[in-house]
Formats: sequence, C-alpha cells, structure tokens
Amino acid sequence: MYRERLVSTDVRSESARRLQQLLLDYHDFRQFKAGHRLLDSTLTIADWQAGRLKLTHQDLYQHPDYQAGLRFLLTDLYAPASMTRRDDNIDRVFPKMVKWLPDHLLETLAGLVELNLITQQLDLELAELLDERDIQARLVTAEHYCEVYRASQKLEQRRKQVMLVADVGQQLDRYVRNRTLGWLLSMSRAPAEIADLSDLHDFLHRGYSAFRKMDKVDLLIDRLVTREHRVMDNIINGHPEPFILPGDL
Repeated sequence: MYRERLVSTDVRSESARRLQQLLLDYHDFRQFKAGHRLLDSTLTIADWQAGRLKLTHQDLYQHPDYQAGLRFLLTDLYAPASMTRRDDNIDRVFPKMVKWLPDHLLETLAGLVELNLITQQLDLELAELLDERDIQARLVTAEHYCEVYRASQKLEQRRKQVMLVADVGQQLDRYVRNRTLGWLLSMSRAPAEIADLSDLHDFLHRGYSAFRKMDKVDLLIDRLVTREHRVMDNIINGHPEPFILPGDL
C-alpha cells in the first residue's frame, strides 16, 4: 500500500538506507505471502513454533521477572503474527522516521524489520517443505518438524535469526533505561490514536513496559541464545528429544 512512499523518500545515512531497503524487501515479501496458497500453513507453523519456544523456555516464562519481556521477545519479535496494520503503519511513517529519529534508533528498527522478514521467510520455507511431503501443517509433529528443518536450505539464516533476537533485545534494553522514553510514549498515545497509529504505539509501549520491568536482561538473552543454538544442533544431529534441554542451560 505504501511502497511508493518508501521508494520516494530521500535518505541520507547508511542506517536510513538500510532500513529503507529492508522495509521494501519486507513489504514485497508480505504482498507475496498474502497471496500464497500456503499462507494458512505458515500461520499454523508460527503457532506451533511459539508453543515449542514456551516448552523449551518454560522456566523463564514462569519467572516473574522475565515473563513479560520473554513474551515480547518470542511473540512480538521472534514469531510475529497478525501484525499487518503495524507493518503498514511503519511503511506509512517512514518519511518522518528518517527525518526525526537518530541513526541508532533507525538501526534498531532495521534489525526488527530484518528479524520479522527472516522469520516469515523461514516459516514459508517450512510450509513448502511440509507440502512437498504431503504433510498438513495442522498435523505436524516434532518428528515432521525436525525432518523438514534438516532439509532446509537456510540454516545460516536460522542462526542469524537467533542473533537478531539477541541484538534487538539488547538495544531495546538500553533504550528503556531512559525515563524520557516512557514519558514520550505516555504523551504520544492520544496523537497516535488520532493518526491511526494506535497499534504501532501499543507495540512500542508493550516492549517498553516489558523490558522496563526486567533486571539482568543480558543473562536472559544469553540463555535464550545458548538454548536455541543447542536446539538447532540437536535437530541437525538427530537427537531424539531435541527440544528438552538440561536444566542448567
């Protein structure tokens, strides 16, 4: 809907150019995916993976200090779904973002967009691999999932996906320590609603609130990265219980 606005916006820094290109790539992929015959399968796979993440990180989900932050990391960032309006609004306000936001914030947004793009590309690849084997996504088992995971041609992208979660999470943690951001989010709620940006504002506020409540974010992210890399290795090596990890990880 807003592709022309992305293309026509004048950008003057490397961070702005990177964000512009990623938004264009993400925009085009979202349009392609919306018309894909396996769209419903990709959404089913995203839900399955969200459940798997909760299983693997159940202790962290149940920890009162990490629950909200982990839910934001692994739902809003790692397994995004039903974010069409939010994504359209990012495209819509792109000209204002590159005009008013500093480069370090544009870099964080670029990381978020890249994470969403990679996540959805990987979900579609899994849906296609399941379809090639005549396996319905709604009936997928851990064995099916691991089989198509090993057949993936994008394992390096999966490693990058995990590292992007870590990078974006660490950057968000730095920003929420600035009390001015919380004040700005509170003051901007009404203008956001008037501008039809309430879903984007709610996303930002959820992230701010979740991370503001957490201590030792570096420890949480380190555990997430270590565990997800172990899960990857388990799947690739054919471990019989790839998602069940030792309690010390």
